[in-house]
Amino acid sequence: MVPHPIFVMNAETSRYYIDNLYTQDNEKCYQALNFVKNSIMGSNRQKGMVIANGILPRLLQVLPDQTKTPDIRLETVVILGSLAKGSEDQVKSLVDANVVTYIFNAFLMDDEPKFTEACLRCICTILQFPFSDYSVVFSDAAIIRKLIKTIEDSISNSICAMSILSYSCRTTAHQNTLWEEGIGFILANLLNTELDDLSIATLKCFARVCQDNPMISAALEETEYNGKTMPEMLDSMRGGDRPTSMRLAASKCITCLYRAGALEVNDSKVMFGALPTLVRLCQNDQKWEHRVEAAEILAVLIEDDAELQSLASISNHLLQTLAEFVNYPAHPLGEYGGTYGEHRSKEMKQAAFKVFASLGANDEEIRKRIIETDNLIDHIVLGLKDPSPKVQLAAVRCLHSLSRSVQQLRTTFQDHSVWKPLMTLLEGASDEILSVTSSTLCNLLLEFSPSKEPILESGAIELFCSLTKRDDHSLRLNGIWALMNMAFQAEQKIKSQILSTLGTDQIFNLLSDSHINILMKTLGLLRNLLSTKPHIDYIMNLCGGDIIQAVMMILEGDNLPEVKEQALCILANIADGDIAKDYIMRNNEILKKIQEYMTNCNAKLQAAAIFCVSNLVWKEDSGAADRQAKLKEMGIFKLLQQLITTSDSLLFDKVKTALTQFSDS
Repeated sequence: MVPHPIFVMNAETSRYYIDNLYTQDNEKCYQALNFVKNSIMGSNRQKGMVIANGILPRLLQVLPDQTKTPDIRLETVVILGSLAKGSEDQVKSLVDANVVTYIFNAFLMDDEPKFTEACLRCICTILQFPFSDYSVVFSDAAIIRKLIKTIEDSISNSICAMSILSYSCRTTAHQNTLWEEGIGFILANLLNTELDDLSIATLKCFARVCQDNPMISAALEETEYNGKTMPEMLDSMRGGDRPTSMRLAASKCITCLYRAGALEVNDSKVMFGALPTLVRLCQNDQKWEHRVEAAEILAVLIEDDAELQSLASISNHLLQTLAEFVNYPAHPLGEYGGTYGEHRSKEMKQAAFKVFASLGANDEEIRKRIIETDNLIDHIVLGLKDPSPKVQLAAVRCLHSLSRSVQQLRTTFQDHSVWKPLMTLLEGASDEILSVTSSTLCNLLLEFSPSKEPILESGAIELFCSLTKRDDHSLRLNGIWALMNMAFQAEQKIKSQILSTLGTDQIFNLLSDSHINILMKTLGLLRNLLSTKPHIDYIMNLCGGDIIQAVMMILEGDNLPEVKEQALCILANIADGDIAKDYIMRNNEILKKIQEYMTNCNAKLQAAAIFCVSNLVWKEDSGAADRQAKLKEMGIFKLLQQLITTSDSLLFDKVKTALTQFSDS
């Protein structure tokens, strides 16, 4: 038996073959490439030497060179494909050199079958890494068209093309581009194959194409092939006789169709198909990576529906299974120790936290059961301190879900001082973590939460005031929401600190925000600041003119009725002060505006305006007679007498209360 030759690249041989890569002699160039190919095959050390010796730029010069023979260009792509199977750092070198762009350019110019297949294999290998530049695929419509065309060439090309499209399809524009190129028919056609690898690649592309896209999802739901609808095909592919990867991919497709509105929650393929399949695949008889994927898909499936959350919580001991995820050892004995074991542990924890967050989104009883599961709160708090941002984010999402429970805020959250790691997490956090963390702290700042006082003492006012100035509207919302919660029934010094730190200029900015939720929470903050007579007078003495101007801006603007109602309620609070009343009584424009809203077609706005009048003329307050006289002179008393005939019971009560305050009524 003749032994295979051993190709070893050392300093002497590498210099000789590197020189020959630059020769114009195609035969010598091919021999050099062939030697490089054989020397790096199966050896990351040799691949590292090739990259370190600077051969990569030369390969990228050879690739588009039409003076080189087809065999040379093919050998070049095969080498690049081999390098793409090296270590992560070696693949990063390829990404940094824009190898995918070079190969796509060559792919567009050459239709030779072996060359096309080699190009697709190399690109597919590189794009599976998360640090790859996926945007290249959709940078040129010609790339998409040729990728779709190559699907018909061979099984290998079909698998690679579908994988490339699934890796790179990231936006609605990408989805729509693929739809316009006929991807719907291709998906239906390929789902009928008997080849598992091709089916799985197709399912993954299917999920990408319809994810969060109601239009495409609805169209796919209605698509039939050989007498079966697409959802029916998907349902058959998640059956227990199929490979686990296929069952997961099919369940993900059903999840995407449901979340995009193409399937109803009570559809058997959702409730009694995908859900139990995903729960089953979380069990410990599955590979850890499959368990993680099943859990993450399940978290998305049940995220927004209480019925699915309830069903999942009692399915196949799911809570206990997830507790196994969280308790998974970072350094298990045997072959999975070290860094790999730690990576696996983090992935398991992250997936479990995501499912717990979805399970606890709506139901108090489920939250209680989650908290009681194997000291989960300790693991979540540790997750907040994990160096992995993904684990941190999943842990804080879990806490956010559990923080909707009044009972847990008063007990578990207080016992474990959860607010401390949350406040620490805000320092230097990404916008995504900052958004969820600040949302959680909003709940911890509610009046009944024991955490409110220590959070305030730790500098929360400055932190949340700064959030109101961020570009991300969700951060601005959380900032003003937290301040609103802080101000509710707060001491005067807290209110004063909020007002001085935020500043009236920023209040005006927030009242002009294009997002209505931010506007409403800002008005809510003003209402909470202007509560209890001493505080009302104090705040108005600080910046009464600005507040009146802000309220007037809302009442005169093109705002929704619920927004204007809040502004009128602020006026009613101001009118409840002792000295603060004068800010309204001295301002004829504001008085006329109140009078105008007393006859508004919206009963709630009428009631709020009349409530202002009641507080202004309250007979027991000092100076009531003078205020009553002025409002009578304006015709407000007469207007109240006309409104007493209203058939609206709420409005009637408000009118009656206001009339009884006038001394001679």
